[in-house]
Amino acid sequence: MDATDRRILAELQRDGRLTLTELADRVGLSISPCHRRLRALERSGAVRGYRAVLDANTLGLTFEALVFVTMRSSDRATLDAFESAVAEVRHVLQAQRLFGDPDYLLRVVSRDLPAFQSLYDERLATLPGVQRLSSTLVMKSVADDRPLPL
Repeated sequence: MDATDRRILAELQRDGRLTLTELADRVGLSISPCHRRLRALERSGAVRGYRAVLDANTLGLTFEALVFVTMRSSDRATLDAFESAVAEVRHVLQAQRLFGDPDYLLRVVSRDLPAFQSLYDERLATLPGVQRLSSTLVMKSVADDRPLPL
């Protein structure tokens, strides 16, 4: 990956809806070489996909919490079962396995506190292998959905 590929990626992070012509202009290439490079970046996995970034508040998902998960056991089968199950919970926007205690950090959104409580009690607390949950509420997002530093 060279500097031109990094410029292509940086432009796509800023605006994933750029046409190929606009992208080529911004990075100083003609359309054909830009298209070849873009396809190569997609095939390599550097570009995983394209999507719209939605505003949770506008869509009524105004409650956000960070949920810390401590597992009963750290054997492979337990972790695999937990990870498969948590991937099915639509309100979990991010799930990260951590070193140390706790074992996982979940970023969760919901409509409001009662909806979060229901999600917490009925889905999160019943995930396979969970020993303990602890949560904290997000007051404000200061840096969110930032582009990767290229």
